[in-house]
Amino acid sequence: MYESKKEKKRKENFDQLKIFPIELPLSEIKENISSDKDETSDNHKESLLIKAFKLHSEGNIQEAKEYYKKLINQGINNHRVFSNYGLILKYIGNIEEAQVLLRKAIEIKPDFAEAYSNLGNILKDLGNLKQAQVLLRKAIEIKPDFAVAYYNLGNILKDLGNLKQAQVLLRKAIEIKPDFTEANYNLGNILCEIGNFKEAELLLLQSIKNKYNFTQSYFALSILQSSSKEKEWHKKLFSENILVNQSTKNHIDIYFARANIMHKQKNFQESSKYLELANKLKLKLNPSNSKSFIEKSRTLLIETDKQNVQYPENKKKLESIFIVGMPRSGSTLLESILSMNTNVNALGEINILEKAFLKLQTFKKELTLAEEYWKKISKLKVESNITTNKNLYNYQYTGLIVKKIPDSKIIHCFRHPLDNILSIYRAHFGKGNEYSSSIADCTKIYLDQEQIMTQYKNRFRSNIYDLSYEKLVSNPKYEIKSLISWLNWKWDDSYLSPHLNPRLVSTASNVEVRSPINSKSIGGWKNYKDILIPAIEIISKTKKYREFID
Repeated sequence: MYESKKEKKRKENFDQLKIFPIELPLSEIKENISSDKDETSDNHKESLLIKAFKLHSEGNIQEAKEYYKKLINQGINNHRVFSNYGLILKYIGNIEEAQVLLRKAIEIKPDFAEAYSNLGNILKDLGNLKQAQVLLRKAIEIKPDFAVAYYNLGNILKDLGNLKQAQVLLRKAIEIKPDFTEANYNLGNILCEIGNFKEAELLLLQSIKNKYNFTQSYFALSILQSSSKEKEWHKKLFSENILVNQSTKNHIDIYFARANIMHKQKNFQESSKYLELANKLKLKLNPSNSKSFIEKSRTLLIETDKQNVQYPENKKKLESIFIVGMPRSGSTLLESILSMNTNVNALGEINILEKAFLKLQTFKKELTLAEEYWKKISKLKVESNITTNKNLYNYQYTGLIVKKIPDSKIIHCFRHPLDNILSIYRAHFGKGNEYSSSIADCTKIYLDQEQIMTQYKNRFRSNIYDLSYEKLVSNPKYEIKSLISWLNWKWDDSYLSPHLNPRLVSTASNVEVRSPINSKSIGGWKNYKDILIPAIEIISKTKKYREFID
C-alpha cells in the first residue's frame, strides 16, 4: 500500500516512542477510575484502559493514542492515561496540549515521577533548561531508582557543557538499569568527545548487545579506530536483519556506518554505493537548503555595503577570533592548535554572532553588534580575553565582523575542493547542513563560500588570514609559526601537539583531532571519482579550479 510522506514521517515520530516502552500497570488499573454508579460504564472504562496500556506497551502508538483520547473524553481521572497521552502528543509536535496533560497527571498524583520526567523533557526541548532540571530532580527525589530521569537530566547537563556531572548521572542510570541502551550510547558519545575512546567503544558495544538494531551505535562505532572487538558487530551491521522494520532515519545511520567500514577497508566502490544510498534517503527526508544558503550570503554582502564602521565607545580588551570556511576544512584541528594557548577560550561551533545580529535587526536596540556579541559571551561565564568562534558559516558575516567588532581576527580555512566536498558528503551532518547530501549542492556552496570570501578579502585583507589545510598538515611547524606570528602571540612548542589538547571536541572530527597532525586525507577524492562527477563538471567550468582535477 502506498504511504504518503506525511504518514511516513508520523510513523517515524511514533517509532521514537518505542525507546522507553510503557510498562503495563495492571495492579493500578482500577486505582483512579472515576466513580460511576453504572457498573457497566466502569467496566467499559476499565476495558478501554487495559487495551490502551497494552497497545502502548507493544509499541502500537497510533491506536493507543485513540484509546487515551476516548478515555479522557469519558471523564477518566487516571494519572497514567494523562501522562502517556501527553508523551505521545509531545512526539507528534502538539507541545502545548502535551504540557497540559502532563501537568494534569501531576495534579492527580503529585508523587508520579514519570510525569515530572516527561514534562521536564518537554521543557528541555523548549529551551527552558532551568525548569526542566527542577522537574527531573523532583522525579529523582520521588523515585531514587528512576533510571530514565537520571538519563534525561544527564542529557540536559551535557547540552549545558557540564560533562563531568552528565557522566555521573548517565553512569547512575546504567547502574540502575544495565541494559539501558540509550544511556550506554550517550555516555559513549560523551567519552568520545573527551577522547576516552577505549571506554566509549565498550559502552557502544554494550548498547548494541542490549539492542542489536540500535543503529546510532553502529554509526558511532564506525567512526572509531578499528579494534579486535570489531568482527562481531561488523557481521550484524552488514546483515539483512538489521534493516527490517527500521525507519528511514535508521536506514541512513546503517548505510553511513557501512560506508565508513568499507572506506577503512579501502573498498571505495562499496563505500560509494552506501554513501549514495544514505544521502539519497537524507535528501528525501530533508531537501537541500543550498538556494537559501546562497541567497543569505548575497544578502549579508549587500548589508555589509550599507553599514559603516561602528565600534563601541568604551572598547573592551577582547580579542575575538573567528574561524570560518567550509565544514571539514581543518577548522577543528585549527581550534585545537589555538586553544593550546591557556589564555584562549574555545567557544566551538556556537551561533551567538548571528543571534546577536538578528536581535539587533529585530529590536533596534541601542547596543552595537560588538556589545551584543560580548554580552552573549559573558553569559557563558568566559573569563579569558581571547575567544575562538568556530561557527564556520560566519564567513557570511565576515564584512560585518570587521566593521562592527574591534580587535577581531578572521581565519579562513580551506582545502582542495574535491577533498572538501567528499569529506562533507561522507560526514552525516545533522540539521542545518541539508545541502551536504547532494554532491552538486556541496559544490555550489563551496564555490559560493570561495567567491564571498574573495570579495571580503579584497576589502579587508589585513583582517583575514588564509590557512590552507594541505600546507598545514604537510608542513605544520612553518604554517603554525606563521599563523601565531600573525596573531602577535608568543611562540610555544605546544602548538605543534594539538592532539594532546584535553578540551572537549563535539564535532565530526573528534576522532581525527586526537591523532598527531598528518596528511593522510590529502588526495582522497581520487578514490571516489565516480560519485564526484557532478562536482568535477561544475568546478571545471571555472578556470581557477581546473588545476585541481588534473
